[in-house]
Amino acid sequence: MMDRLSPRKILEKLVSFPTVSSDTNLPLIDWVENYLRSHGIETFRHLHELDPRKAAVFAHVGPKEVGAVVLSGHTDVVPVEGQPWNSDPFEVVERDGKLFGRGTCDMKGFNALAIWILVEAHYAGVIRPLQLALSYDEEIGCTGAPPLIENMSAVLPKGSAVIVGEPSMMGAVTGHKGGTGFHVHVRGYEVHSSIMHTGANAIMYGVKLIDWANKMNTTNSAKEPTGADAMFDPPWTTLHVGRIEGGTAHNITALDCRFGLDFRFIPGDSPEKWKDQTRSRVAEIEAEMQTVVPETYIELGETYGVPALRPEEDGEAEQIVRRLTGDNASRVVSYGTEAGHFQNAGYSAVICGPGDIAQAHQPDEFLSVEQFEMGRAFMCKLLAMLRDDEGV
Repeated sequence: MMDRLSPRKILEKLVSFPTVSSDTNLPLIDWVENYLRSHGIETFRHLHELDPRKAAVFAHVGPKEVGAVVLSGHTDVVPVEGQPWNSDPFEVVERDGKLFGRGTCDMKGFNALAIWILVEAHYAGVIRPLQLALSYDEEIGCTGAPPLIENMSAVLPKGSAVIVGEPSMMGAVTGHKGGTGFHVHVRGYEVHSSIMHTGANAIMYGVKLIDWANKMNTTNSAKEPTGADAMFDPPWTTLHVGRIEGGTAHNITALDCRFGLDFRFIPGDSPEKWKDQTRSRVAEIEAEMQTVVPETYIELGETYGVPALRPEEDGEAEQIVRRLTGDNASRVVSYGTEAGHFQNAGYSAVICGPGDIAQAHQPDEFLSVEQFEMGRAFMCKLLAMLRDDEGV
């Protein structure tokens, strides 16, 4: 049996694994499984279907019955290359009341607390069950959440309330925007720019789609938001292109143009509507190109799909967090999380975790000691609630 580690020791261990999304997370998963199993907790692993270097892990303590509280986190982190760190990113270093290290804030701080309280709940005994769910590939579009949820449902009694521990300064976040996107590849036709009318400049045709996106942003921003959508900043669906590449030389019409087109949609909006509108506009531009050079085309490849988290009326997960924190403020965010996937799968979901989202992905990422201790106090109150089974 391993020693029962403190949250800080667990955090140090988790951060030591460089689980950048492009790399393996198996050493971290191995450690979590070994640690929990050494304390008599059965764990379950789900391997990525296409990439055997990645896995999710989940576990259950307490009665084998439905209605568990689920603590949800992701194991992957963003890269550190090119960032000016003042200490080893994969070592927890404390300075000035802050715990520096990649993932301390987003979101291995919460994961450490969740692993710790799962072990404590196992030894203390709980009347209401508690589950842990740690995913992969959240940072590249929350793609690991759906198979994790599906595999959990096949093995464990279904939980009812999910707390997704993304950094929220331990406040309740009840809604977030959804996200989807396309890889766009415009295939043109090269000629000398002096006779550009006989060719098809992929960049210039690609810009027509980007210009459409700008016009949609202007249209959306002029709409009067209604209901919960009015809480978001901005309170409308946004279209964004952050990177573009293409062309061979300044005096040749561009053969290729590639860029990403991303959408962040408010819960009241439809991602399928935006996909259909994009395809319709692409078809128009493609037809225009092909009147000049028939073999030109535009390819769209879907990149990811993150469902929005809709604020729930009297949601169980929200009630639990508000009861344990005393927080009654209304908060929504414009970034996406795995909470929307859990909600779509029939769980009540809320976001609540230690740390400030402004620190996520930054050089010298940190989680304040104060926030970490607030997270620990939250977990202790959660354990007391699960032992008393007082409900919400």
